[in-house]
Amino acid sequence: MKLKELERPAVQVWSPASQCPVYLATGTSAQQLDASFSTNGTLEIFEVDFRDPSLDLKRKGVLSASSRFYKLIWGSFGNGLLEASGVIAGGGNNGMLTLYNVTHILSSGKEPVIAQRQKHTGAVRALDFNPFQGHLLATGASDSEIFIWDLNNLNVPMTPGSKSQQPPEDIKALAWNRQVQHILASAHPSGKAVVWDLRKNEPIIKVSDHSNRMHSSGLAWHPEIATQLVLCSEDDRLPVIQLWDLRFASSPLKVLESHSRGILSVSWSQADPELLLSSAKDNQILCWNLGSGEVVYKLPTQSSWCFDVQWCPRDPPVFSAASFDGWISLYSVMGRSWEVQQIRQADKISSSFSKGQPLPPLQVPEQVAQASLIPPLQKPPKWMRRPAGVSFAFGGKLVTFGLPSTPAHQVPQPCLRLVFVSQVTTESEFLRRSAELQESLGSGNLLNYCHNKIELTSLQSEKMLWQFLKVTLEQDSRVKFLKLLGYSKDELQKKVATWLKSDLGLGESPQSEGDDHSNRQQVFCSQASKHITEEASASSTFFDELVPQSMTPWEIPITEDTDGLLSQALLLGELGPAVELCLKEERFADAIILAQAGGADLLKQTQECYWAKKKSRISSLLACVVRKNWKDMVCTCSLQNWREALALLLTYSGPEKFPELCDMLGTRMEQEGGRALTSEARLCYVCSGNVEQLVECWAKCHQASSPLALQDLMEKVMVLNRSLELLRGPDGVSSGPATTYRVTQYAHLLAAQGSLATAMSYLPRDCTQPPIQQLRDRLFHAQGSGVMGQQCPPFPFPRVVVGATPHSKETSSYRLGFQFSHQVPTPSLRPRIFTPLVTPLTPSHSSPYQSSRMQNISDYRSPGPQAAQPLPLGPGVRPGPQDSLKNAPVPRTNLQRKKLPETFMPPAPITTPVMSLTSEPRGVLSSQPSVPGVGHAPPGAPGELSLQQLQQRPPEKVERKELPPEHRSLKISFDKLLRRCSLSAADLKTKRKLDEAAQRLECLYEKLCQGTLSPHVLAGLREVARCVDAGSFEQGLAVHAQVAGCSSFSEVSSFMPVLKAVLTIAHKLHT
Repeated sequence: MKLKELERPAVQVWSPASQCPVYLATGTSAQQLDASFSTNGTLEIFEVDFRDPSLDLKRKGVLSASSRFYKLIWGSFGNGLLEASGVIAGGGNNGMLTLYNVTHILSSGKEPVIAQRQKHTGAVRALDFNPFQGHLLATGASDSEIFIWDLNNLNVPMTPGSKSQQPPEDIKALAWNRQVQHILASAHPSGKAVVWDLRKNEPIIKVSDHSNRMHSSGLAWHPEIATQLVLCSEDDRLPVIQLWDLRFASSPLKVLESHSRGILSVSWSQADPELLLSSAKDNQILCWNLGSGEVVYKLPTQSSWCFDVQWCPRDPPVFSAASFDGWISLYSVMGRSWEVQQIRQADKISSSFSKGQPLPPLQVPEQVAQASLIPPLQKPPKWMRRPAGVSFAFGGKLVTFGLPSTPAHQVPQPCLRLVFVSQVTTESEFLRRSAELQESLGSGNLLNYCHNKIELTSLQSEKMLWQFLKVTLEQDSRVKFLKLLGYSKDELQKKVATWLKSDLGLGESPQSEGDDHSNRQQVFCSQASKHITEEASASSTFFDELVPQSMTPWEIPITEDTDGLLSQALLLGELGPAVELCLKEERFADAIILAQAGGADLLKQTQECYWAKKKSRISSLLACVVRKNWKDMVCTCSLQNWREALALLLTYSGPEKFPELCDMLGTRMEQEGGRALTSEARLCYVCSGNVEQLVECWAKCHQASSPLALQDLMEKVMVLNRSLELLRGPDGVSSGPATTYRVTQYAHLLAAQGSLATAMSYLPRDCTQPPIQQLRDRLFHAQGSGVMGQQCPPFPFPRVVVGATPHSKETSSYRLGFQFSHQVPTPSLRPRIFTPLVTPLTPSHSSPYQSSRMQNISDYRSPGPQAAQPLPLGPGVRPGPQDSLKNAPVPRTNLQRKKLPETFMPPAPITTPVMSLTSEPRGVLSSQPSVPGVGHAPPGAPGELSLQQLQQRPPEKVERKELPPEHRSLKISFDKLLRRCSLSAADLKTKRKLDEAAQRLECLYEKLCQGTLSPHVLAGLREVARCVDAGSFEQGLAVHAQVAGCSSFSEVSSFMPVLKAVLTIAHKLHT
């Protein structure tokens, strides 16, 4: 395709490859005259900016020259200086050689002419700078003159040797060897090429065609092979390009014949040695592949001869062409429609008349319209080939390749290209701890594992947590939990006994108690000693001493004071008034004793009155113990006494309510306490055995989860799960969404480090979530021979027969003798899982909504005798969206299926990127009968609403009922999020999106009122709301993706997309 063009009757030269930006220098051609017959010369420098879509070039410098030019060459001499841009050498008439400083031309400051030398006789038509020593310039002119100039000293040039050509001829071209710095070649009109050795100052070899019809016009050395060069002939009788190898100089190695008239110039690509450009008198520019000798690129016929073509040194696909019609054009060999250039030029012409009446669209002339497409190169050029490549594969494998270090011409054919597969391990500590955990789980010796964790942990909160986890594995766990909290029955009894003894000692010592008291105590002790034995314990002796066996006669008061009224009430059996009298006189002990005799109701009323009147530091605790209202205690106690609250639950709460109360206490500690209490709340979840809450609490404390942090969590989760299995049995433990997500994330980390078997062992066996099933399937097949003898997991993807109508599925499969198998992977939660076995007939990445409608037909692991296997792609290769569009299923009416031959041998499916597995035995094709009505039209078919259309459909205004109380928290969280985002959003576009989202969320609230959402969707929405309240929008998006991937399209399509949009906006605003 044409990139740029310039109307100049000039010769051209590109800036060196090291120059940036790219420049193109032009000098007025000595071989052309315009209508003015002016002989003035001009040297111009243009910047080539491919970012500019126009065809024009920007002129950066201009200089008047004393003569016109036959040849220009741009060298990198002086580029070591910061301001230097190289040197341009121009060959003119009468042997004139002029050197220009490019920097001075561009800046228009100092004198740009470095030197002028008129050493040659005749026109200087050949110039070339040495690629190894930039200060050496070779020039050639008439009379077989060749000079080697040293730009550091231009006084006396040297010659490569004596004039060997007799009679003397013009020097048509000069070229330094690209591999050996002292080798120079010259081309002569007689068809000969002379190779000079500057070390010997003599020609060392001459090559010429025996036909004597060669008229050499161009010469070029091979960029990589030092002994090969090409010569082109401008003779119309022999318009050929000859490839010579100096090792076999008797005849050309290859002759290229596609031009119909003489060839004027050639240019060898330095970026791809297989590509050679040529222009000829037949108005054609051809690009050759020297390996095959074929034309791989051809420009449309030009209106004039192109006398010079040159590859751009910096941009490999670009080349320039100078023609005799006074135009210099820049093209790319990557190919594009020629009509595009014509239409763009027509638009440019139309736009120039924009001030007047609008012109009708310009029509491209029929002659030009037939110029056809410019095909791209038939083979990828070398600059597009990767010299090396690296890709990570599943299971922590690193796949690398590289080109051989030896030159291409020295590599034997065919050459073996090595691909290296390495196991990458970046988390050695993570793997070591994972192996320890796996060993302990396998041996069942988790008590020692917990003990070691306690010994190695320095943080007190972690030490306490591991102590609690250890207790869950032991018997009588509640008593041991109390001991860890600092409460022990044995120690309490000792403290009480010590306290009582100390009180008793203090009561005996004073002498001021009076003789009556001492005598009465002696009577009690003497009477009690008659009825006790020597084996009685100290505690029983104490209580026996309080009950004397005989007392003096007592009397009943009948006075009108309180005691008298109390006696009368008791005599009449009125216990209620008696209790009231006691309470009024604050005789609480008498009141409670009387209330016990009056029944449970009277006792309860008395207790309430007592607690209302008697306020002390321990009255609330006494009330809790007596009332057994532990829920109120959990909700109202001070969080500073969370240990005491947990101890009360461990002591008094029943096994039915205990887990719920512990969870309530832990949740309150998370919500109302700080970060320290959030960490301590984990102890409550360990006591209750709530793994899900433990994981969620961990997520709050570890927002950025590192592998080691996730390993800490998995150690605690696995130990707690094992204790629950011992208590409830294997079937009594189930994982929630948060636990499942973290276990899956842990399995992905293990798989990325190469521990495939360990990763598979952690996946929940009874989980039906698609991400878990897909990961299990991939882990199973990635292990190769390591899973021999194990049962293959169920295939995690639905299946369809591509292009088959529901009523003809069975008949078409039996008629063709095979069925196409298709994998429709459902996008999973991070990281996205990709199965390398895909069929290129169908999209490899379908939406979760589409995959839920696919019909499960068969499993690719049990194909029939003639079953067509899926075409394997390379490991780690993900087909892009263009492939998905190309391979999308089409309706039955547009699909033509070809029957495979009976001898067709399908390629073996790639099931692992490392080892080659033996193909599994082919059994009988097991297919499930099709269910009527299950098949659906492919995405985009008429009558099917796309997700975007569903999102754009405005919600219907219906009268909505009030939200149930259990769902109001969702609306509060989402409304609060919308308000926060709206206040933080600065642009109107985002605010408009938020307003639309608020309207569309009404669909969610309507479904909540109707109660039509499934339990797992409700649980996911609550988890999303929890993440929103905590400000963890990234985790909320992950939970959203998991819920959307596991739900039916009809259930969540009305609100899930807009909820994701709101979370995405919140995440961007938050970050």
